[in-house]
Amino acid sequence: MEKLSVTINEEKGRLDKVLSERLPEYSRSQIQQWLKEGAVALNGEPLKANYKVKAGNEIIITIPEPVSLELIAENIPLDIVYQDEDVAVINKPQGMVVHPSAGHPNGTLVNALLYHLQDLSTINDVVRPGIVHRIDKDTSGLLMVAKNDAAHESLAKQLKDKTSLRKYVALVHGNISHEKGTINAPIGRSKVNRKMQAVIEDGRPAVTHFTVLERFGEFTLVELQLETGRTHQIRVHMQYIGFPLAGDPVYGPRKTLKGNGQFLHAKLLGFTHPRTQEQMVFEAPLPEIFEKTLEKLREID
Repeated sequence: MEKLSVTINEEKGRLDKVLSERLPEYSRSQIQQWLKEGAVALNGEPLKANYKVKAGNEIIITIPEPVSLELIAENIPLDIVYQDEDVAVINKPQGMVVHPSAGHPNGTLVNALLYHLQDLSTINDVVRPGIVHRIDKDTSGLLMVAKNDAAHESLAKQLKDKTSLRKYVALVHGNISHEKGTINAPIGRSKVNRKMQAVIEDGRPAVTHFTVLERFGEFTLVELQLETGRTHQIRVHMQYIGFPLAGDPVYGPRKTLKGNGQFLHAKLLGFTHPRTQEQMVFEAPLPEIFEKTLEKLREID
């Protein structure tokens, strides 16, 4: 096992915050996990996240050996909108993680794909077979899946060249007065909280177009079209212009509409078929909780 030694000089405050600042190569969630596992110690005694550091403390972190993820096919219900020998289109439910990770070793879309589909591309690493692009755990809607490597390369190139079509529907806080808008603001990891993304000067280019569909006084229903696919792009961009997504536990306000996370649905997906060159377009209806929330807002309005 690898050991890290961190000597406290003039730093003050909570241990978890100090370690995050001193060890930028590790995520804050990783440091929190080490603290929970008792892997962070002072004089052999495990420390808690809220320990107040003192000058001269020598903090020893015993980094556990990485646990290898074993991919298991799981009989999880899956809404397969379309499939052929090259591609599949899945309507992912809200609450499902796309691929396994240390925090979600199973129960993911990939586990379900392994059970329901015979073939998946191998271009990505071992835990992401077939996955060309992702949507967040609590975002519902359409994803394209590659069933062989040639299809994967074609679909990935379309995403890179911005020739694929991706439209979302979101419910946001606030009343957007204008009908359309474009947000062109670079996105990267937040300098304040490493678990979040943010609009930052040296971020990667990110462009989101939006159109107002309906207004409900304190909320607005919008359609969004992505030019780029940055992590949390819609959530970050809408917060940046002052209209955070309703229900968003990370980028939205605490007082919001009841739901299972952000009200964000990938409703339309279009691409050129890798083999036939046919233009394929798919649409998925809003989840029931999204529709019922809109109905209630219409009644109030």
